[in-house]
Amino acid sequence: MAVQKKKKSSKSKSITPSSGRVYILAGFNNTLITFTDDKGNVLFSGSTGKAGFKGSRKSTPFAATKSTEATAQAAYESGMREVAVLVKGPGMGRIASIKALKSAGLRVTSIADITPIPHNGCRPKNKRRV
Repeated sequence: MAVQKKKKSSKSKSITPSSGRVYILAGFNNTLITFTDDKGNVLFSGSTGKAGFKGSRKSTPFAATKSTEATAQAAYESGMREVAVLVKGPGMGRIASIKALKSAGLRVTSIADITPIPHNGCRPKNKRRV
């Protein structure tokens, strides 16, 4: 006789906080969007490639808008209402992504630019000797 063991359903519903952070990495070729809680744990993420754009169309502000709207909609439906935005990089999707967050219904509490800036830079190349 085979005895069947009862399986416990250990799936616990993850509770999304009402406030969090959005990290936007706007490069020259892509835009990455990451929703985290206040501790830094990733809750939602998206990119222009995930939204269906390929090649040179990934670097456009329109692609950044669409991918941010899709990711923000998922965050809004799970209960997130207000976000602090941290933007990094020189890409064209910076401002478009922030506008898309507002149009998705999220309340933007602060916007910060965390693009790394070299203070003195690399050592310059040697002068050419002829």
